[in-house]
Amino acid sequence: MILKFLRLFKIVRVAVRYGLDDIAMSGFDTPRISKLIDTLIFWRDISAPRGERLRMALEELGPIFVKFGQVLSTRRDLLPGDMVDELARLQDRVPPFSSELAIAQIEKSLKAHPDDLFAGFEREPVASASIAQVHFATLKNGKEVAVKVLRPGMKKSIDEDVALMHIAAGLVEKLWADGRRLKAREVVGEFDKYLHDELDLMREAANGSQLRRNFADSELLVVPEMYWDYCSPSVIVMERMHGIPISQLDRLRDAGVDLGKLSRDGVEIFFTQVFRDGFFHADMHPGNILVSVAPATFGRYIALDFGIVGTLNDFDKDYLSQNFLAFFQRDYKRVAEAHIESGWAPKETRVDELESAVRACCEPIFDRPLKDISFGQVLLRLFQTSRRFNVEVQPQLVLLQKTLLNVEGLGRQLDPDLDLWKTAKPHLERWMSEQLGWRGLIQQLKIEMPRYSKLLPQLPRLAHQALTQVVEPKTEQNNELMWRLIAEQRQTNRFLGMLVYVGGGLAAGVLLTLLYLRFAHMIWW
Repeated sequence: MILKFLRLFKIVRVAVRYGLDDIAMSGFDTPRISKLIDTLIFWRDISAPRGERLRMALEELGPIFVKFGQVLSTRRDLLPGDMVDELARLQDRVPPFSSELAIAQIEKSLKAHPDDLFAGFEREPVASASIAQVHFATLKNGKEVAVKVLRPGMKKSIDEDVALMHIAAGLVEKLWADGRRLKAREVVGEFDKYLHDELDLMREAANGSQLRRNFADSELLVVPEMYWDYCSPSVIVMERMHGIPISQLDRLRDAGVDLGKLSRDGVEIFFTQVFRDGFFHADMHPGNILVSVAPATFGRYIALDFGIVGTLNDFDKDYLSQNFLAFFQRDYKRVAEAHIESGWAPKETRVDELESAVRACCEPIFDRPLKDISFGQVLLRLFQTSRRFNVEVQPQLVLLQKTLLNVEGLGRQLDPDLDLWKTAKPHLERWMSEQLGWRGLIQQLKIEMPRYSKLLPQLPRLAHQALTQVVEPKTEQNNELMWRLIAEQRQTNRFLGMLVYVGGGLAAGVLLTLLYLRFAHMIWW
């Protein structure tokens, strides 16, 4: 209890020192309370911009609050731009914990000392963050690996700090005019789940394994292999990757890497993850990306750190693709219709009003060349406009927008002339074709065919059972069986009808093609 009180006292002291109360009081209609506090605490200096003061306060409060700031930096739909931009500068500057603690954690998790598990284990960590740190090692078969070890005592520390955050969030929503709009308790709850997910390193290993499988045959992206025999919730062991950090442009140029191609490949990787797989690496900042210079994989991206991933279902992908295509075709009516059809905008929303708001918000973007247009900013403007019409922005789309901004910034750092729209458009159009065209129909038939192949042989038996029971007194069970038969028959009729149309269309197409070729052949000769 005393430790919790001391921690709370430190949080209050840091908040007062950096004038966080001044930021909060700015939401009140009257400045009297703020002026009274400034008079009482006259010695503090709060002349720095509010975003900078917030960032410095979080850094002083420690790694958990730094993580919280990083999560807040993704919520451009909730916080002002100047604060979000400053929070985006937050980095995990955490000193490594001792090698003895790392060895004890490995021994506890894997039931063996690192010297017994590995042929060699480097005591000095190569990377350290708020949640875990990484050591290099060598397996007994000679393979080089990276060992990620969870920081000891993290769960207790997280639980204590997050509990205080929940209390603070409740006060913010009660006392601050914008507290409810900012959904303070919801944001803290999201952060709580995010942190506890990161505490389970098996989740990260599973995410990395899924991404590796998705890009198994890719010539663009390399993902390290996970060694499951050495993985646990507190320790994971993966293939060691060799490459140049993507932020070191001079080294990449000296190695002969084509930066223009690298920037385009990054965009293709991202949109492939989003629209093909619906599963994307959501923490693609430069610290998590290397570029391979090995002969076999030269110039390919190397992805690291899979603690944060995003998932999209077909509904989300359809929403995004339709909106992006409509935006860049300046079809604002279609953008408005997509919002209402998705159910995210209230049904009573007038299409023309939403269309007008979207046009006023986004038309100025198109005064610039397409290569200068930011996809992330387009999505951000869309979210901001949507909020005025009580549209609930989905968390997975906010995560996607944050990742898209990272990808854009990285791509244009590599190649300032990158035309993101030109690079991304084929992926959007291909996905739309696969979902709405012949490819989509064939794919759906492949998915449904096993179900119908099991159902069709049962129809004669079901029909016989129904007919033999017609003469019996009508009971609830008989009625249920009859309605089931009718429903199955209707579904089968629709399926057979679709097969007739598809088969007839294909046959007609083949016949017309043959006639055309024969006629052309006769004319030619």
